[in-house]
Amino acid sequence: MKKGNRFEGCSHPLIGLAVAMILGLQTAAAAGLKDAAVEEKIRALVGKMTLQEKIGQLCQESHWGPVGEDVKDRVRRGEIGSFLNAGDAKLKGELQRIAVKESRLGIPLIFGRDVIHGYRTIFPIPLGQSCSWNPHLVEKAARIAAVEASSEGLHWTFAPMIDIARDARWGRIAEGCGEDPYLTSILGAAMVRGFQGKSLSDPDALAACAKHYAGYGAAEGGRDYNTTWIHERLLRDVYLPPFHAAVEAGTATLMSAFNNLNGIPASGNAFTLRQVLRREWGFDGFVVSDWASITEMINHGFAADHAEAARKGIEAGVDMEMVTDSYRKHLPDWIRKGVVPESLIDESVANILRIKFRKGLFDRPFTEQPKKSLILAPEHLALAKELAVQSFVLLKNEQKTLPLSGSLKVAVIGPLADSPRDQMGCWTMDGKPEDSVTPLAAIKSLLGDGNVFFAPGLKTSRDMSTDGFVEAKKAASQADVILLFLGEEESITGEAKSRAFIDLPGSQEELVSEMAHSGKPLVLVVMAGRPLTFSRAADQAAAVLYAWHPGTLAGPALADVLFGSAAPSGKLTVSFPKSVGQSPVYYNYMNTGRPVDPETALLPATWDKSKYIDIDFRPQYPFGYGLSYTAFKYDDLVLSSPAFSMNESLTVSAVVTNTGGRAGDEIVQFYIRDLAASVTRPVKELKGFQRIFLNPGEKKTVSFALRSSDLAFWNDKMQFQPEAGKFYVWIGPSSAEGLKGGFELKD
Repeated sequence: MKKGNRFEGCSHPLIGLAVAMILGLQTAAAAGLKDAAVEEKIRALVGKMTLQEKIGQLCQESHWGPVGEDVKDRVRRGEIGSFLNAGDAKLKGELQRIAVKESRLGIPLIFGRDVIHGYRTIFPIPLGQSCSWNPHLVEKAARIAAVEASSEGLHWTFAPMIDIARDARWGRIAEGCGEDPYLTSILGAAMVRGFQGKSLSDPDALAACAKHYAGYGAAEGGRDYNTTWIHERLLRDVYLPPFHAAVEAGTATLMSAFNNLNGIPASGNAFTLRQVLRREWGFDGFVVSDWASITEMINHGFAADHAEAARKGIEAGVDMEMVTDSYRKHLPDWIRKGVVPESLIDESVANILRIKFRKGLFDRPFTEQPKKSLILAPEHLALAKELAVQSFVLLKNEQKTLPLSGSLKVAVIGPLADSPRDQMGCWTMDGKPEDSVTPLAAIKSLLGDGNVFFAPGLKTSRDMSTDGFVEAKKAASQADVILLFLGEEESITGEAKSRAFIDLPGSQEELVSEMAHSGKPLVLVVMAGRPLTFSRAADQAAAVLYAWHPGTLAGPALADVLFGSAAPSGKLTVSFPKSVGQSPVYYNYMNTGRPVDPETALLPATWDKSKYIDIDFRPQYPFGYGLSYTAFKYDDLVLSSPAFSMNESLTVSAVVTNTGGRAGDEIVQFYIRDLAASVTRPVKELKGFQRIFLNPGEKKTVSFALRSSDLAFWNDKMQFQPEAGKFYVWIGPSSAEGLKGGFELKD
């Protein structure tokens, strides 16, 4: 039964954790968080506050440079509760001193910043990090980002971004963990734990902010900020689980999204913000709007003016308004008119104060400078390199072209071979290009200047000129092998950087053809913020390494992998389309009434099947795909039983053997398919993975436990539960391959 924009009568929510799905209206993690003494302090403090001071806590401002006396006076009057982009550590300290020492109640400010994939030590973009399938390293990277950022006066980061994204046209796909809700849930929870550390009150902790809640990644046409239409079942099965996992991991805050979700803007959506987040999941932190998303509800046609936007935002459950001032200007009038009860304001103030108390800001409002700078510490850089290595995905390696011998003369070509800014990727607010070590610098350091011949070929990734090809061909003529660094510059990825065509921009395709004509082995290294369509270029290369935007130590990490000091082990977390016309493309799609056999997809006899007539419907590279410098064989799929009941479990195992000549890591993936249910289910669903290391000739039995709760979904009655029936199961190296078995779940 629907009432307004809320769904009444919904039963239990999905808990998007890897290890368990627990039924209940309030999660265990959230239920036990509130501290009675803190809650009493909050009640007492709210009781002393004027309405102006209460609404002040709901207001966040942004100042990139110095602030005027008018802003400082508003801090003194308690009219600002938070800042983002509030200058350097000195300015933050001054504003905090005014808030604590000169305001009537001494409530500390909370300072936020977009610390997305590193502060000064920049790690691979989150999409690249996800390709490591290594929650431990991802958590450590977030921990380092928190340590560096907190040392310079920050308390709060607007990360992790855990939107499920299935369309590579969307620029913000770079900021997330790909297309799968299971993997994104695990990695998002790891980031939350990393940012917040052992205790949110620790000086080196950053309050996490899970964003963008909810459904932002499903923007129509892949166009940023665009409308999303997501059925409640799809919303709960795919788009909400990562946010539930973040809540379970203890995220302090969430950010409401820009998008219009099913006709209701996400920042005015009481169903997602109050029904699901508060009532079902028991979240007790606070929700901040995305930049101006409250007043943008006017553009959506959901609010007539700023006053109505303020009312709808606070009623829906957005506690803090980012940047715009509709709350400050209009909530007092709504309260005086009796339209908005002051108790609703009190609730939001309490949510914000709760996080300020948990962050320790009342006890320790000022940042103590560490005796030794934590910025770019050696151990931070070492982890940045390690995570970059594990993020690289080897897509092609004909005749074992890679790894290269260190005795070769190498032509380093391409606009991204020596571009320190671009290798850091989007959303690196505090990263500095001078900290970066580029591929060219690292390869020269490894091989010596005399063995490396460099020509950019193009000035930037978007350069349409071919003037630089002459120097590129000259460099190639002097070398034994060509390393071609192509892709996207940082400025065309991330927010508001949607692309209608996702091929190699500029004259890069022509540059590939010119280099291929040399007859030298061609290694293509793609540095980008999204999956690209580049099959013609890939066909001309002997090897293709997808490096994403790898961060500060992109160069040393790439040099290690290209020349064999390290081996690639990454696996794709997003499907790569053959053509942009396939978008959106993803592995866990629903079958049709006329499915097509992939082997006969392009034959005329299959005209009445769900396919394209001009291209194979399958992706160029599937979810979970990635090669290695060694080879792995999968054998002996074993199920502990052909059937199990609701209160039992099933173990599925397989033997993985390293049949190649060098040691390597393999990411073993576990998938299931529900063959018949009350609603249609995806053709495959990831339910587990393990990263294993094997020496040459070594074998290992890899096992996965499966419980009935792992098979639960939102059924035709909008109840979250498993259903009896038959299932397929796979263990393999990707979503497109693997050993296949079957079992039955019984009532």
